[in-house]
Amino acid sequence: MMTEYYAPTDVMLGKDAVSMCGEMLARNKAGKVLIHYGSERVVRNGLIGQITRQLDEKGIGYVLLGGAQPNPRLSLVRKGIALGREENVDFLLAVGGGSAIDSAKAMAYGLYDEGDVWDFYTGARKPSGSFPLGVVLTLAATGSEMSDSSVITNEDGGLKRGCNSNFCRPRFALLDPTLTYSVPPYQTSCGTADIMMHTLERYFHPSATLDLTDKLSIALLRSVIENGQKALQDPEDYDARANLMWASSLSHNGLMQVGNGNRGDWACHQMEHELSGMYDVAHGAGLTAIWGSWARHVYMEDSERFAVLGEELFGLKRTSDPDRDALQAIKAMEACFTSIHMPITLKELGVDPTDEEIDELAEKATFFGKRTIGSFQILDKEDIVAIYTAARG
Repeated sequence: MMTEYYAPTDVMLGKDAVSMCGEMLARNKAGKVLIHYGSERVVRNGLIGQITRQLDEKGIGYVLLGGAQPNPRLSLVRKGIALGREENVDFLLAVGGGSAIDSAKAMAYGLYDEGDVWDFYTGARKPSGSFPLGVVLTLAATGSEMSDSSVITNEDGGLKRGCNSNFCRPRFALLDPTLTYSVPPYQTSCGTADIMMHTLERYFHPSATLDLTDKLSIALLRSVIENGQKALQDPEDYDARANLMWASSLSHNGLMQVGNGNRGDWACHQMEHELSGMYDVAHGAGLTAIWGSWARHVYMEDSERFAVLGEELFGLKRTSDPDRDALQAIKAMEACFTSIHMPITLKELGVDPTDEEIDELAEKATFFGKRTIGSFQILDKEDIVAIYTAARG
């Protein structure tokens, strides 16, 4: 069984990592940079100014584009592509969290290719390259700073779709935990949940595994739970923020799938994409709102794997009944989500879909009847409807 692990991103983790931005851009021979960011917070707190001063000192040109938002929009991606072409940029720098990074990745695809960038997200075409990009991370969550993936929402139809390719892996990522001190509690919770889910999606898979990879996954989950709770209690706990930042990168850079022979399950992510595409909910919260219902729908496929998770992660005592142990593990995970103030039902998420809307969500998740989702257990539209319905709460 073959698994590829490819992690080319040059990572710098620690206080003042952002001070290396100009040097890293010069090292990567950037001539003119499109600096893409989301919240104006990074302008007001001086971060953008700190970065642009370094570029001025290195003689590197730049142009700014703000406006990235959760569930990043295709319209802004297209605006960035047009701006990049007009300004003749040759490098992109994302300053922010996953939304700014994913948006910048899509721009990097579009600047490399003359066709419609949305084609890469529908699967109509595969990327053949990408403009280079770097990251200054301000939120520990998506792991996009080291991953091969990006997710974009097309406002026309509320479709949220992903594109995976090694072309978009950032050349460098600067991780300064102090930049996350001002992240609001809710976003800290959503980020913690997102990191956990990136590992859980890879933990649940249908093939053989490496014991070391399983142990790494459990250790990462344990650390994220502990440090997520610490960061909520003390937003300026440097060690907690640093551990979350590094876990974000490791959870989604491919390490947690080595030996699995595939990319994991990802059904919860596919179902959440439709939720946030339709209702614009926070990604991490959407994931926790449906995970328990997914787990109860599929656990009998391999109840032992759930039971082991409960024992190793939460210290649950095993019995002679793996099905019973699996259900206890699912309850423990939901309690964990609740402890970081995340929803475990759609009602708690603030979403109350009608039967017709659930049918629409499921239809979109199957790409309008063109695919099934999941690998731990293959899910068709009927399964997806059942999970959404059970998740109502």
